[in-house]
Amino acid sequence: MTTRAVVSMILAWIVPGAGHLYLGKRGRAVVFFVIVVCMFVIGLSIEGGLYTVATSRGSLLQILASSASMCSGVLYFIARRVGAPGDAVSATFEYGSAFTHTPGLMNLLLVIDCYDIVNGRKEKAS
Repeated sequence: MTTRAVVSMILAWIVPGAGHLYLGKRGRAVVFFVIVVCMFVIGLSIEGGLYTVATSRGSLLQILASSASMCSGVLYFIARRVGAPGDAVSATFEYGSAFTHTPGLMNLLLVIDCYDIVNGRKEKAS
């Protein structure tokens, strides 16, 4: 794996779209950033929860949900730091949680996309 691939993948995980920006795909970078951030913010605004990995025996679903949220990179860690809401008794909690997990999973695909672009598996067009 080349240094360029590693750097683009790390940037893509930390900030959605940053890996594509590093690779010169400005249009994709802006679109991906807007989509991931908007979905994450919508999830938080409708009282979605952010899961954390339990230090004691966490269930497999809790671990998967935590991993999905953490794949949002810096968005997840900022939301955890500011104490993002997440009211489990709210009627919109499950929908909001889905909106906080989905951008993380999409961002994981963007990391893989950066790897494919660097290795020539994707077209060269922006």
